[in-house]
Amino acid sequence: MALDERLLEILACPEDKGPLLYFEDEAILFNPRLKRTYRIEDGIPVMLIEEAESVSEEEAARLTARAEAEGISPTFEV
Repeated sequence: MALDERLLEILACPEDKGPLLYFEDEAILFNPRLKRTYRIEDGIPVMLIEEAESVSEEEAARLTARAEAEGISPTFEV
């Protein structure tokens, strides 16, 4: 289930308040600055810092490269 575009426009990382990258098929929101993902369960983003998952350097690089290759833009512009 895709997230609503209006919701994506206001979603920010709860820790650094910056934009996120949305990967619909992986059901995650990714913060490339903190190398952390927030899962999406049943169409609802779980935006709790303690529920976030830190990812390895390799996984962060994969997600960042994928976003660039597929034109996935941040949830909002700073």
